[in-house]
Amino acid sequence: MCGRIYIKASLRELLANFSFAGPGDTEPLSNSFPNYNGAPTQSYPVIIRDIVGEPDITGPIFASAKWGFVPEWAKDEQPGKPAPINAKAEGIQTNGMFRQAYKSKRCLVPINGFFEWKDIYGTGKNKQPYAIAMKDGSPFALAGIWSLRRDRDTGLDKRTFAVVTCAPNEIMGKIHDRMPVILHPEDYERWLSPEPDPADLMKPFPSDLMTMWKIGKDVGNVKNNRPDIIDPIPNDPEPPLL
Repeated sequence: MCGRIYIKASLRELLANFSFAGPGDTEPLSNSFPNYNGAPTQSYPVIIRDIVGEPDITGPIFASAKWGFVPEWAKDEQPGKPAPINAKAEGIQTNGMFRQAYKSKRCLVPINGFFEWKDIYGTGKNKQPYAIAMKDGSPFALAGIWSLRRDRDTGLDKRTFAVVTCAPNEIMGKIHDRMPVILHPEDYERWLSPEPDPADLMKPFPSDLMTMWKIGKDVGNVKNNRPDIIDPIPNDPEPPLL
């Protein structure tokens, strides 16, 4: 799965790194970045094909969206029941919650890296966090889907998204059985296009372009949002099973 990300850039820098997309309605997010410990339920700048209800705005454009997918047909978000943050590539074409968004509302989620936890002994009690990024340090984009629905209480439109996941590549397979779908820049346009089923893009990203390192367990608390969250820790042997 993919449940935590980091963005080292300011909003202005992030937009500049993905300058093929217009700035859109992201100004309210300007004080939210950098974000070294980004979690679900927070809002992020994602790239979509166009903004619904604005016929004059077409082409790739940034838009603010909350991480946690709520389909357009849902009546209300259900308290106590978290919205899905991931959508499995396998079956996304037929899954009732995701299929319409996959067909017509795909998005890019620009980041600098993401976190994953290795369950050392398979018990869930001792997990080692890792940071994962591009080997050259460049920002990259995850494949996502998004939805737009009107909030009954406020009457305002709310945009939400989920990250698409797939089987792991070699490097990710060492710590987890899933990874987010990472797109090559040359595939951004196609993922955002009206093509209804770009299934061949939902595959593991090449391991040789990625890097992964152990980080401290402070990342487990989203209140810890500091640059040193992503600092590597000594690669000591894992503790023995007692």
